[in-house]
Amino acid sequence: MNRRMVILIVTAILLPVSFCVSISVGAASVPVLETIRILCGYDSESRFLYIIRDIRLPQALAAVLAGAGLSVSGATMQSVLRNPLCSPFTLGISSAAAFGAAATLYLSGGEISLADNMLLGSSRFFVTGRGGIALGAFFCAVTTTGVVLLLGQVRGTRSESIILVGVALSSLFSAALMFLQYIADDSRLAAIVYWTFGDTARANWNSLILMAVCVLPVSLYFLYQSWNYNVLVLGEESARSLGVPVRRLQILTMLFASLLTAVLVSLLGIIGFVGLVVPHVARLWVGSDHRFLLPFSLLFGGLLLLIADTSARLIFAPRILPVSILTAFIGVPVFLSLLLSKRN
Repeated sequence: MNRRMVILIVTAILLPVSFCVSISVGAASVPVLETIRILCGYDSESRFLYIIRDIRLPQALAAVLAGAGLSVSGATMQSVLRNPLCSPFTLGISSAAAFGAAATLYLSGGEISLADNMLLGSSRFFVTGRGGIALGAFFCAVTTTGVVLLLGQVRGTRSESIILVGVALSSLFSAALMFLQYIADDSRLAAIVYWTFGDTARANWNSLILMAVCVLPVSLYFLYQSWNYNVLVLGEESARSLGVPVRRLQILTMLFASLLTAVLVSLLGIIGFVGLVVPHVARLWVGSDHRFLLPFSLLFGGLLLLIADTSARLIFAPRILPVSILTAFIGVPVFLSLLLSKRN
């Protein structure tokens, strides 16, 4: 068994172990064995059932899904654009999705935040509920993706052009978001700040269904395209000569990555650096072969955000620190150290 398979297996084992530990620790601790019993469907004390099923289990599942979705999106974006700095965060897609969600909130009068308990099957969910926020976020994210690809195509899809376009669009949407916050009244401002602040604690079972419906099939598509991503690394001309539909692959990959980003931002807020740092760690540990890179990005991204979310819950317990703050504090030095280690 080679080294890459060992790393994948170890990560796959650590994820469920960390998951059980995560939902057992907190301001009110639950014994790990009791946690496993509850997860297996056995009855327990009412307070333990409430803590696990209604509070910590949705939050932990949201962390795993969000970490996996953001990581695999970043890895595939870096592959199709052949730029190690590409991610939903650096290309402005996260900022665009946040602005779309905020604009939807502003136009609705800030009332969408009260729609947490709506069922996914109801029409009102997609008009005024979280589905409405996801649609607004998706529209802006896809528009930004189209602009990035179009301008990159005009400039020959050069990596530096892509990054510069992304930085400019990110600044534009950040300014637009600040403008919305400036002109908003108190109720709208509170709703906008709440939704753009990255935090897995706001996840519930309805939002988890929407996240899973997006993350799982899109991740399967990315895994299915692993060979094409490997060929694309050799260059667009080489990929075309081997029968890879380069343009369609780029567009679909960016579209699906934008979908994941839009849904995750609209439900959890902006969680930065996960989609940028995890693919770099994955390449360092398992190499650039996408047959290993993408599965490891999924597993390690979920594991990393789960650990970060658990740490954020424990640092100032019983107060809960939003995980986006911790990922930013951790992501910057980790990314800088990776850059310095590659230069050396």
